[in-house]
Amino acid sequence: MGRGRVQLKRIENKINRQVTFSKRRSGLLKKAHEISVLCDAEVALIVFSTKGKLFEYSTDSGMDMILDRYERYSSAERELVAHDPESQGSWSLEYAKLKAKLEVLQRNQRHFMGENVDSLSSKELQNLEQQLDSALKHIRTRKNHLMYESIAELQRKEKTLQEQNNQLEKKLKEKELTQQAHWEHQSSTSFLLSQTLPTLNIGGTYQVRGSGSEEEVAQPHARTNTLMPPWMLRHVNE
Repeated sequence: MGRGRVQLKRIENKINRQVTFSKRRSGLLKKAHEISVLCDAEVALIVFSTKGKLFEYSTDSGMDMILDRYERYSSAERELVAHDPESQGSWSLEYAKLKAKLEVLQRNQRHFMGENVDSLSSKELQNLEQQLDSALKHIRTRKNHLMYESIAELQRKEKTLQEQNNQLEKKLKEKELTQQAHWEHQSSTSFLLSQTLPTLNIGGTYQVRGSGSEEEVAQPHARTNTLMPPWMLRHVNE
């Protein structure tokens, strides 16, 4: 059989009351821890037993910080209500929440900068150190990611420039080969022309008349090997 529904009223039996308090207290602390982890909420739980014994639970931010935040929030809400009774609507509640959140953020920022840490407990300092380590890890991860992206981009640019350089070298070599072939063709053409044209020997004889005899004396002349066009050769032979 299932357990019946417990009627919500004071347990008269002292022993049963103490046992129930111990069980429900443990369950309440467990639920507070679960909601703080699952929902990332700041939770502070204070329980006093009938004998005045204190049982408490708080998240990593600490009991003092949560109570201080609660006091500021309650004070801001009371001030709004005192100055404007009609401000009991949702906007006043939202303003108080935002104000309290801003104060917490400003205080955390000062703590991250190393300011106003003298009042923090050992547990709060340890929690602050963990947060800073986590932030540094994220920063280093992001920095390394950006560096790898920059290196990859530079490598891509280097590869593109290398390909362009190779194409330019190939075109330059092709142009040099074309010019060299053109020069060789011109040189071979000039050589063939020099071999096919005849040479012209310009010279003559003159007669020397003396005492009863005539003789032809060859006049010294210079031989020149000159490349003459065909029309000049015809006039010379005539």
